[in-house]
Amino acid sequence: MKPLSHAAIIMLAAHVAALHSQTKPRARDLGVPFHGQPGPVNAITDVAGVEVGMTTLISGSGALKIGSGPVRTGVTAILPRGKGSNDPVFAGWFSLNGNGEMTGTTWLEEGGFLEGPVFITNTHSVGVVRDAAIKWSVDHGYLHQPWSLPVVAETWDGSLNDINGFHVKPEHVVAALDGARRGAVAEGNVGGGTGMRCYGFKCGTGTSSRKIDAQNGGYTVGVLVQANHGTRDLLRVAGVPVGAEMATETPAADELGSIIIVVATDAPLMPHQLKRLARRASLGLARTGSISSNGSGDIFIAFSTANAGAAGASNTASVSLLSNEKIGSVFEATVDATEEAIINALVAAETMVGVDGHRAEAIPHDRLREILRKYNRLVSR
Repeated sequence: MKPLSHAAIIMLAAHVAALHSQTKPRARDLGVPFHGQPGPVNAITDVAGVEVGMTTLISGSGALKIGSGPVRTGVTAILPRGKGSNDPVFAGWFSLNGNGEMTGTTWLEEGGFLEGPVFITNTHSVGVVRDAAIKWSVDHGYLHQPWSLPVVAETWDGSLNDINGFHVKPEHVVAALDGARRGAVAEGNVGGGTGMRCYGFKCGTGTSSRKIDAQNGGYTVGVLVQANHGTRDLLRVAGVPVGAEMATETPAADELGSIIIVVATDAPLMPHQLKRLARRASLGLARTGSISSNGSGDIFIAFSTANAGAAGASNTASVSLLSNEKIGSVFEATVDATEEAIINALVAAETMVGVDGHRAEAIPHDRLREILRKYNRLVSR
């Protein structure tokens, strides 16, 4: 494959931006009840400054031909302070089960800062995304220091995608970065989540946010997930055993494993507190039924956009720290937003046929509502 021209990259970035305008039903639109108050667009971008960009690659059909397709994959980029700033943010990470990869975490753990975007893609494209991210950072003066250790995470899409064909190219990473923006975020079969499945259904990218009340600081927490985990029988929606109710109704895919969860907040938290926040994503995941199995790469990262300029201090920096007495509301918001982001990914996803005719069915919205109604959990809209 020849590299894309500059004009083609611009067109691709425009397509990336157009993804944000896509409108699909979300879990709340179907009447799924959730706890907590979401932000204006109920997305990770409700945290001021955060931008999200995606490149989605869908082409071909039929039998797998390595290097040709079918292609069902992509890349997602989350920029903590947007394209206009290379100011690092305090961050922490946590591995609930480590059968997966998130690069750059050794230095993040040691230094306490996330020094660039967070990327999510398929398992075999981590390397190309990492290298392209470094090149983009060099070209745009984004480097905070002379070297770069990007954070790139993955989940496996090989049941639908020609994963060994290495279809994610550097220009696709550039397009995701250049097309990153604030506002609504597309969900389902988009970005790195294009070829993913969860709980035996088609799944992918999902997001949500929570606004904390003024008494507890008025902060915002946003979550974005790439969901590719869990078995059908385990799925719970709003506490209802939806997976068990639907266990024999549609063919269920085998468990693939892995979910990446990105938590953003404007609450002033230090790295050790952000590690605590990343751990709380586990509880939101558990609400949807996951047991974090042996084959699952369940890896989470949390960052705070507060304390701008702290990483650039030449001697000492004055920083603000939320007390442990007040951090509970941020924990709660993280759990709530994580749960909803996963269900949003499930609801937004559409049935997809991939390599060798493998088919991942979308969760039937009418049946989901029927089950929720049976358990008196459906909210009228």
